[in-house]
Amino acid sequence: MKIEIKVPQLPESVSEATLLDWHKKVGEFVKRDENLIDLETDKVVMELPASENGVLTEIVAKSGDIVKSGQLLAYFDTDVKAPEATSPTPKAAPAAAASAAAPAAAPTTTSSNVKAMPAATKVAADSGVNLSEVAGSGRGGRILKEDVLKNLTGSSSSRIEERVPMSRLRKRVAERLLESQQTNAILTTFNEVNMKPIMDLRAKYKDVFEKKHGLKLGFMSFFVKAVIHALKQYPVLNASIDGDDIVYHGYFDIGIAVSSSRGLVVPIIRNAENLTIAGIEQTIADFGKRAKEGKLELDELIGGTYSITNGGTFGSMMSTPIINPPQAAILGMHSIKERVVVENGQMVIRPMMYIAMSYDHRLIDGREAVLSLVAIKDALEDPTRLILDI
Repeated sequence: MKIEIKVPQLPESVSEATLLDWHKKVGEFVKRDENLIDLETDKVVMELPASENGVLTEIVAKSGDIVKSGQLLAYFDTDVKAPEATSPTPKAAPAAAASAAAPAAAPTTTSSNVKAMPAATKVAADSGVNLSEVAGSGRGGRILKEDVLKNLTGSSSSRIEERVPMSRLRKRVAERLLESQQTNAILTTFNEVNMKPIMDLRAKYKDVFEKKHGLKLGFMSFFVKAVIHALKQYPVLNASIDGDDIVYHGYFDIGIAVSSSRGLVVPIIRNAENLTIAGIEQTIADFGKRAKEGKLELDELIGGTYSITNGGTFGSMMSTPIINPPQAAILGMHSIKERVVVENGQMVIRPMMYIAMSYDHRLIDGREAVLSLVAIKDALEDPTRLILDI
């Protein structure tokens, strides 16, 4: 039976997608659930698997096309059976005279076994790089333009320039960041946290925690708990503006900024207030893994009432994070550094972290912003507050 392959229904917040690479060719047999093509939206890359066994008979939309929900992509024949396996035919030994006389084959820049992004293919073609000699660092071994540029390091082409279109994700990130700065009255307040209590707690229980839950005990789960602790005291930090209304959210959907090969994404921990430390760690670990693989789902990136970003992972000492609209505030974590501080009149060395909270001053006054950041600091410096809810 001949069936149509169409773009799946996209969420309301996503109007269109870009076709990336077709993984199958016309006439090639495809098994059920094998991926036919990748579709890039402004949030994630989606795979479009085959619903049944069959053969791809015609491709209507080519790589790079902009498509919408329900648009026809290809035709597929489900009546064709899988080819029977055959024994490999022994290869005849090449003639000695021929091998001696024939010149070496010139390297090619394309191969049916090579998977490369369009930008990588263009740079390789412009610079004469053989893609089969480039190691791909993208999902599934796909070659990225960065991989080709690394291959050129040290060559005479070190001053190469290229112009490539922004990916949908990068364009959307740029639009939202600009929108945030243009529409929000952003102000940032700072504080510092003595991380010794949390570090001592982790050192004491990390082995038991990992043995029981199969997870490493990180810092982010404590910050999520501390943020929720503060938002319960100051609900306006968990609110958003909708026209002339203020929407107070009675739940805590916390966005966690995650770096991926395609750029920054912010998956949402839904109802984070109901999760244990182990549950939060499991969710964050899963987000991180699937972000690198490009397998986050669209609905995991939509919504959120408050966000946390950790620039300390990359060595940042201090920053002013940008609010993720329509949220009203965001917390920035930074590097932990040993510094001299005063405790009880004595100078001591403590592992300190600067924390920063950017907030929309249209909605949040300085009092609530500063006090909520202090509440986060107090909860981290005395974790029993999280247990006793004080």
